[in-house]
Amino acid sequence: MPELPEVETVRRGLNQLTLSQEVTGGDILLQRTISYPFSVDEFVDRIKGNTIATWHRRGKYLLAELSTPSPSYLGVHLRMTGQLLWLNQDEPLHKHTRVRLFFGERQELRFVDQRTFGKIWYVPGNMAVEAIITGLAKLAVDPFSPEFTVEYFANKLKKSRRPIKTGLLDQSVVAGLGNIYADEALFKSRILPTTPCTELQISQIELLRIAIIEVLSASIALGGTTFSNFLSVKGVNGNYGGEAWVYNRTGEPCKVCGHVIQRLKLGGRSSHFCSQCQS
Repeated sequence: MPELPEVETVRRGLNQLTLSQEVTGGDILLQRTISYPFSVDEFVDRIKGNTIATWHRRGKYLLAELSTPSPSYLGVHLRMTGQLLWLNQDEPLHKHTRVRLFFGERQELRFVDQRTFGKIWYVPGNMAVEAIITGLAKLAVDPFSPEFTVEYFANKLKKSRRPIKTGLLDQSVVAGLGNIYADEALFKSRILPTTPCTELQISQIELLRIAIIEVLSASIALGGTTFSNFLSVKGVNGNYGGEAWVYNRTGEPCKVCGHVIQRLKLGGRSSHFCSQCQS
């Protein structure tokens, strides 16, 4: 699943390519991709004629601020396998293409989604965004927000005895973090993924907070991570995978101590760690 760095990479690409361009039409190939409004014809009618002022990111959600009526929005969640690609309309359709939004000069924003879990919303100007995209109301603060302080983070973690790895995947604790960067941040802060949240010392929480910001920043600088489906808006793979400390490196030597990287399951998700460096 695309995590914060991948979604941020897409946001930056969209802001480079799609701003001030008018939506001239659309084609919905899979109706259930459109979460609101419930009529796909209404969705196309509402979006048509708008220009995109800017793209925002909230956690793993993308929000395009539209020109009229202000402030209306186009919301996108890539979920497991979603891709937003900026293409010429003459490009052959990928078999997993779900939504096409047409622009001038025969350009289009194409939503490709193999697993079909991705969602798109149109939010009219007279409605709160959180009333339509309800997952936004449950999000914690963004790791890059000034509000993501050690006090805030400690308060979120002290309420649960679940393993810290499981806690980090909870979007009401840290918005945008997922399996890849939770593993990476725990390695950098030298914390085992099985450590109960309530047992973390304030010094460990501060190190973890810093590590989260550092690994997310490093991945954004490299265009995110591609292990299976992720592509940028221009169709380019992310490059962080080759830089990963522990994620997807089971059986390989730790880059710090040489100990073998191990993997275990927590809450149905794989966790990668070095038992020598993390304790």
